[in-house]
Amino acid sequence: MTVKTASDGTRFEVFEGPGPAVVLVHGLGLNRHMWQWQSNALAERYTVISYDLFGHGESPPPPDTPCLTLFSEQLRRLVVELGIAKVAVAGFSLGGMIARRFAMDHEPRLWALAILHSAHQRDQAAHDAIQSRVHQARRDGPAATVDAALERWFSTPFHRDNPDIMQQVRTWVMANSKEIYPDIYQVLVDGVDELIAPPRAIRCPALVMTGSEDYGNSTGMTRAIAAEIPCAKTVILPGLRHMAMAENPTLFNSELQQFLHHAEQEGSDAG
Repeated sequence: MTVKTASDGTRFEVFEGPGPAVVLVHGLGLNRHMWQWQSNALAERYTVISYDLFGHGESPPPPDTPCLTLFSEQLRRLVVELGIAKVAVAGFSLGGMIARRFAMDHEPRLWALAILHSAHQRDQAAHDAIQSRVHQARRDGPAATVDAALERWFSTPFHRDNPDIMQQVRTWVMANSKEIYPDIYQVLVDGVDELIAPPRAIRCPALVMTGSEDYGNSTGMTRAIAAEIPCAKTVILPGLRHMAMAENPTLFNSELQQFLHHAEQEGSDAG
């Protein structure tokens, strides 16, 4: 694994593998290290790149007002700078929204797309709940919302039995800037609208996956996203909440690896 810095300051890691490139896009308040349960497993077959979004981890603050296009362009520049002609993008939560924006803007660059535990159209109650959390974070910083987030993100037994992982994720979230974090959180609220019913359907192979108990990024949302992508495969992980990649990496990785392998084969057959 090699850690590098792109020309725009984006901090990223490359796990060298024998196959084509897969870029992993983390969620709100987290950083590239959230993929620690996936990177080495995926690198057995692929070249895996994970990076810190602007305003997260070791990357600089957003150079402009945060929005999905700004983050999509950060991803595009990284792919171009690395000289990657075709890439698979797997995005988690906010990262899944960024991945969809990237697919809408730059689909010829994709050989596969994985949208993981990500949001679609919310009803009014769900919208008001997440907007309230943004206001809370703006008043009091990331610490104000992190404990409730951990309860939403992990099943009760896993939360209870894995204090080290809870502390690790809490540390990631609390490291975010009080000044920057709420503006990026607002993208999670507002960005969904521009992704619904895209004017041109995404045609590349796609995986849309969530946990059966991920109530904020629900099975209904996952099916609605997949319904708008003709080549999408829907997967629901039983008994898991938001951070399934940490709670059950064996199951999560198996589904992601199977999808990527199938998409890779499909591309080879088409070529």
